[in-house]
Amino acid sequence: MKIIEAEHYQDMSEKAARFIIEKVNGLSAPVLGLATGGTPLGTYKCLREDHLSHKTAYQHVYTVNLDEYVGLAPYDENSYTFYMKKHLFHHIGIPSSHTYLPNGMAADLTAECERYEALIERLGGVDLQLLGLGLNGHIGFNEPGTPFSSKTHVVELTESTRKANARYFDSLSSVPTKAVTMGISTIMKSKQILLLVSGANKAGILARLLSEEPHEGTPASVLNMHENVVIIADRDALSAVKERSMIF
Repeated sequence: MKIIEAEHYQDMSEKAARFIIEKVNGLSAPVLGLATGGTPLGTYKCLREDHLSHKTAYQHVYTVNLDEYVGLAPYDENSYTFYMKKHLFHHIGIPSSHTYLPNGMAADLTAECERYEALIERLGGVDLQLLGLGLNGHIGFNEPGTPFSSKTHVVELTESTRKANARYFDSLSSVPTKAVTMGISTIMKSKQILLLVSGANKAGILARLLSEEPHEGTPASVLNMHENVVIIADRDALSAVKERSMIF
């Protein structure tokens, strides 16, 4: 595990974008695992700006997103499909046929989970998986207690996660109660994982991640078992980490 310190959120976003661009330019058909939420917004902005200024090509890139809400249509402004189009896909010239998210409107969600898992395998697996870190240690929508062996599945969202996401909705009651998410074992199959962490409110959970043995009560702790993880975190997020020798 490699930890890179950023000065602040913007610096973290710029470093993350450069990391992703290097992967995009270095592989013939890279498969990027993408995340949503507040943390990667700055990174996606940097990728858009780079595409405008340096014409970085994405025609050869494939993307698979971590998750999607159950019950939200792709055109719903709170769906992750809408989020990805708004903040990234519509700006970088990536073919729409190369971008994939779970279908939260599927009539048979079990079959949808199996389809999505098979899709990732058919693409050859994820070359670089982008992750954020939930306040309770969740990655994707894998809440505390999710088995490390889990594949793509339907999850009941915890109250804390729904409250954290309520800022994007009209009210807490509007936040979906379920989502389709890549499982922990699905995430762990990625060839490389890039975890972004920003803000003092994430300092406690990041310190736990870096100090605890892997256990299902803190889903992100599983990353300690992956052989190729890079964490880019700003100073506020790293403020509770006592072992500084591991930070670059």
